[in-house]
Amino acid sequence: MILNRFSNTFTALTLSAIVYYKMNFLIITHVPHILYQKQYFAYAPYVREMNIWIQNADKVTLVAPVADYEKSPIDLHYEHKNIEFVAIESFDLLGLKSILKTIIKAPKICWKLYFAMKNADHIHLRCPGNIGLLGCFVQILFPNKVKTAKYAGNWDPKSKQPWTYRLQKWILSNVFLTRNMQVLEYGEWAGSSKNIKPFFTATYNETDKKSIIAKDFQSQINFIFVGSLVPGKNPLYSIQLIESLYKKGFNVALTFYGEGAEGEKLKKYIYRNNLDNIISLKGNQTQETVKKGYEQSHFVILPSESEGWPKAIAEGMFWGCVPVATKVSCVPFMLDYGNRGVLLDIDLNKDVLQLEILLKNETEFENKSIKVCEWSRQYTLDVFEKEIKKLLKS
Repeated sequence: MILNRFSNTFTALTLSAIVYYKMNFLIITHVPHILYQKQYFAYAPYVREMNIWIQNADKVTLVAPVADYEKSPIDLHYEHKNIEFVAIESFDLLGLKSILKTIIKAPKICWKLYFAMKNADHIHLRCPGNIGLLGCFVQILFPNKVKTAKYAGNWDPKSKQPWTYRLQKWILSNVFLTRNMQVLEYGEWAGSSKNIKPFFTATYNETDKKSIIAKDFQSQINFIFVGSLVPGKNPLYSIQLIESLYKKGFNVALTFYGEGAEGEKLKKYIYRNNLDNIISLKGNQTQETVKKGYEQSHFVILPSESEGWPKAIAEGMFWGCVPVATKVSCVPFMLDYGNRGVLLDIDLNKDVLQLEILLKNETEFENKSIKVCEWSRQYTLDVFEKEIKKLLKS
């Protein structure tokens, strides 16, 4: 009788321990966060992905900077009821003054990272970024913790990148320093270590696979640019491409969705060159508004200097937009080396000629539009979620 009671009590305590055990999923990121109406908001594409990672976690610990701006239409909140937010200061290594400030800030940030990792069951790093760089160093102290890292930049070992990015890639690839971690990156590259896994990202669900709006060249031919208006994404070059085609007699137009440091420069260029009838700056807009923009566009353009898996390109392709993008990271693979789009050389005369040839061949455009749609619709959030679940179980 006593033995049975002991057994029952032990079983009850064991079950109780299982019920109340908390899986603490730690996210370390450089993405600025906003607290609004008791919810944490950040850049929507990033949060949309993280909501998939954390859906089975009992607790989420966020280590990230606090944003110095108000919530905008491109921000989204985390869908989780148990979030602990650990605020850290952002920093950069651009110039001597910034480096000196970073030397002062870094010990406190690393201390917070250490304790967050110590209390976590799963450590997830978002790279590349300055916070991710510190996270790469601190995670070395936890070789037995289960870890994942998402490297959302260009993994191509031959590409020109900041030394901080190269350092992060080196640490993540070093299986002696970085143990028990799966690193997700874009594209397949020779010489990658065994913990490096080619991956993808997604925006739309299976249920979003609706019929494509028919697009022809009988009326205006629309180009769309979605992303930050910053020098690295070359928004001005996009305008110059469309301007050149317009001057050659093509009925083309370009719409920008996004904001950034280049915004005023673009406005001045548009005004000085009398392009306001074919170039539109829409600013930051909701996902639904941008989706309608894709549906009404023939081409999605992104002459970026560096990318990981450019979501704007994949999203546009989902709606039949033929991509016009640079040969960076895994973009050539996404465009099937030109069979599913136009690979830019960032030589205005050459690139205008490429587009001119395609604009004179509507049948070729239609064929490419079908190909891009079929390819992009393989990579849905439903597929992404299944792959994440496999990672977390392995």
